[in-house]
Amino acid sequence: MFESDEIRKMLKAADGQLRAMILLGVNCGLGNTDCACLPLSALDLDAGWLSFPRPKTGIDRRIPLWVETIDALGEALKTRPKPKDEEDKGLVFITKYGQRWVRTKPSGKTEGKLVASDSIAQEIRKLLKQLSLNGGRNFYALRHTFETIGGEAKDQIAVDAIMGHVRDDMASVYRERISDERMIAVTNHVREWLLGDHSRAGTRPAIGQS
Repeated sequence: MFESDEIRKMLKAADGQLRAMILLGVNCGLGNTDCACLPLSALDLDAGWLSFPRPKTGIDRRIPLWVETIDALGEALKTRPKPKDEEDKGLVFITKYGQRWVRTKPSGKTEGKLVASDSIAQEIRKLLKQLSLNGGRNFYALRHTFETIGGEAKDQIAVDAIMGHVRDDMASVYRERISDERMIAVTNHVREWLLGDHSRAGTRPAIGQS
């Protein structure tokens, strides 16, 4: 995982889409593919919520967004490049080349074989090298960070719901819903750990706070 001071350094050095994705990683526990597949329809920036099933499992997720995440997403969308492919027009993030950030492409060596191209991993690798924060970590370590720090809010059920995890127990079978207040308490706990007194003066309070 990353420590709070390391993530703050990353946010200060990153801009545009990459900064928004870093915030989604630590605010929402999103991974590389999550960010690359995130549709515009999943965002309600006015209300401050993200509603997006986890691509890997299809598990529904409803996640409160920090004001910093909302602002970063708004800024990224202002300069969002035009997608080359029609099927990508509904995505939040598009590379400067008009492509998905995580995609498959022909290997160029074996006919018919596809290889993964992960531009998020590449950009984070460059950023971590620039900041001397390598240590074998990658973008997905932000998801580890959310799980670890979010767990300290002492509501693992809400953490699991945000992460898109499902437990194989009877309580999970019987549980019909988890209140928004529980999700907000977890994400606000992570925000306080990350930003604390470092949050920008004059911004709106975190969701759920007065």
